[in-house]
Amino acid sequence: SVQQNNETNNARLGDSVQLAFYEGHGDCIVEVVQEGKENSEKYFSDKFEADGITFEIPSVPFFTYNNPVGACKTCEGFGSIIGIDDDLVIPDRSKSVFDGAVAAWKGEKMGYYREELIRVADKFSFPIHRSISDLSDAEYELLWSGNEYFTGLDGFFEMVESESYKIQYRVLLSRYRGKTICPDCKGTRLRKDASYVKVNGVSLQDLLLLSIERLAAFFDTLKLTEFETKVAERILYEIKSRLQFIQDVGLSYLTLNRNSNTLSGGESQRINLATSLGSSLVGAMYILDEPSIGLHPRDTQRLIKVLKRLNQLGNTVIVVEHDEGIIESADHLVDLGPMAGSLGGEVVFQGSLSELKKSDTLTANYMSGSKRIDFSKKRLSWNSSVSIIGASENNLQNIDVKFPLHIFTVVCGVSGSGKSTLVKDILYPALKKIKGGFGKKTGKYLRLEGDYDKIEEVEMIDQNPIGRSSRSNPVTYVKAYDDIRALYADQKMAKMNGMKPSSFSFNVAGGRCETCEGEGQVKIEMQFMADVYLKCDECNGKRFKDEVLDVNYKNKSIYDILELTIDEAIDFFSIDLKNKHCKKIISKLTPLQEVGMGYVKLGLSSSKLSGGEAQRIKLGSFLIKGKKNPKTLFIFDEPTTGLHFHDVSKLLIALKSLVDIGHSVIVIEHNTDVIRAADWIIELGPEGGEHGGQLLFMGTPEELITNKKSQTARFLRPFEN
Repeated sequence: SVQQNNETNNARLGDSVQLAFYEGHGDCIVEVVQEGKENSEKYFSDKFEADGITFEIPSVPFFTYNNPVGACKTCEGFGSIIGIDDDLVIPDRSKSVFDGAVAAWKGEKMGYYREELIRVADKFSFPIHRSISDLSDAEYELLWSGNEYFTGLDGFFEMVESESYKIQYRVLLSRYRGKTICPDCKGTRLRKDASYVKVNGVSLQDLLLLSIERLAAFFDTLKLTEFETKVAERILYEIKSRLQFIQDVGLSYLTLNRNSNTLSGGESQRINLATSLGSSLVGAMYILDEPSIGLHPRDTQRLIKVLKRLNQLGNTVIVVEHDEGIIESADHLVDLGPMAGSLGGEVVFQGSLSELKKSDTLTANYMSGSKRIDFSKKRLSWNSSVSIIGASENNLQNIDVKFPLHIFTVVCGVSGSGKSTLVKDILYPALKKIKGGFGKKTGKYLRLEGDYDKIEEVEMIDQNPIGRSSRSNPVTYVKAYDDIRALYADQKMAKMNGMKPSSFSFNVAGGRCETCEGEGQVKIEMQFMADVYLKCDECNGKRFKDEVLDVNYKNKSIYDILELTIDEAIDFFSIDLKNKHCKKIISKLTPLQEVGMGYVKLGLSSSKLSGGEAQRIKLGSFLIKGKKNPKTLFIFDEPTTGLHFHDVSKLLIALKSLVDIGHSVIVIEHNTDVIRAADWIIELGPEGGEHGGQLLFMGTPEELITNKKSQTARFLRPFEN
């Protein structure tokens, strides 16, 4: 017992309690002794615990999925794990179990599991004749979990994994594996117990799943006590200002949990722009390379305001752009030309917009309207299509969309309206898997309907590099280099020296310079600094041995040929059209010229090509295959990236060429000229993020212009006449 208000006893008691906590590793039991009363014990703990559960003491790393402390233990902070992809297991949801919807339950041995379900289905009223897309959530769950009567898909794959020491079972398992959302963190990437810490009843995991717009609203309406407000005042200011910057650049539809590798180039660039705004630098020079990539004309106006705001803060802003709206808003214009490649590289104009329109450059002609992109106003009709029913991935509002076949279709809408989700995340992987291919996990939808049997292949023409090797280049990608090598191997000097086509290859040993291995340059590793590349001293950057370079065709060595642009090469090989090799070379290079790539050198490394250039070279390769190619659905994601008005005109001709030879083309695009040239338009909207994902319009450009709900229509109306 301790007499109250006795400072000496209180100090001794405090020391004893502190010692008890130390010796008890956070636990302390105090025995209370009072005269005339029974002794009692009270338990105390200075551990971070409640209800018998010991928690991690919160810290900054505890809420960071890039730190081992805060990352989900199951997925290690990636948000996804390698599991069984239900889209690969059931590729065609329009089929029933009886019709063989479950791809894994086929064959003599694995078909037993399908037959087992069919045999006992009547005992628990399972609809074996109903399509998978029409099953209720409970019925679909039962198909996977199984019951006492049959082995579900989960049990089936557990059996396969238990037998994975056999090669045939490992192969079977790999066929149906894919990335699936982590079951523990639900894709938020944070450890589960981080959600126990809440502010106003909301955890950090909850905030990660909100759009920037909703997140900003949460912090604007956050109610705190007077003490909490003082503690959080500076933090809240930084949070709100950063969220506002992201909204200013038109990215209010993104979530904090969005993976950076799923962002488009334009979105990444605008996030960097928001970071620059947040830094509040003054007197800096900002250089932006096509920041309008991925932006609807409506959103481009917002971007222009941000760029002007940077300028008004006292900064210099230099923008490399083709977008008409940004060009018109510039204070000073520099026009390079007159054409591309070897025909360009000159400053053809410098001055204001009004002065530009009076000049005679290619850009000026398009800006003034004296030159326009020509296209046929005759719209192709269609009688076959593929339909996505019940698309509900990300922000899509359970929509049904019909994609016509054998015509030129454009999918448009404001940034974040759900275009890429619909086409790249649902339509493409769904069709790819039906056609026997493998792709990423398909987004949520009920079923696929229509004439997909009229499509033999599906191709996504994206902006990924055309080759990983530094020796890969446009001429090797389209296989024209095979014919060039064959041509040089046919020359007299080559035959005299016993040279074969492989002697003129820089990919294999033989005729190439072995010092640089056909690169023309050698890499000097600088340890902690960036690697340095120097011209090879052995071949002087010419990539081949001297005896190979001595073989000439029309006074040009193999190195000289690689230094030609596509335009120059076509002119050069046209001199001798009687030569079978020359005819083949021209037939493979001409489509590249048609898609506006005539300025590119034959030997230019593919790593130096922009995303848009790589995409157009892929387009050219399909044009080369022409009518021999099986009927294909081509999907393009913003193919006008990096294109001048003049190049867009060439691109449209190339896209129409694919349709003319019997293929189908779907393009995700914001460019008004491409939209006007389409046979059919599908517009999503009305806004981005959670305010988008609705089907606003399906029809021809002429019908779209009269649509009052369309955000795109008002940018097409100036071209109505």
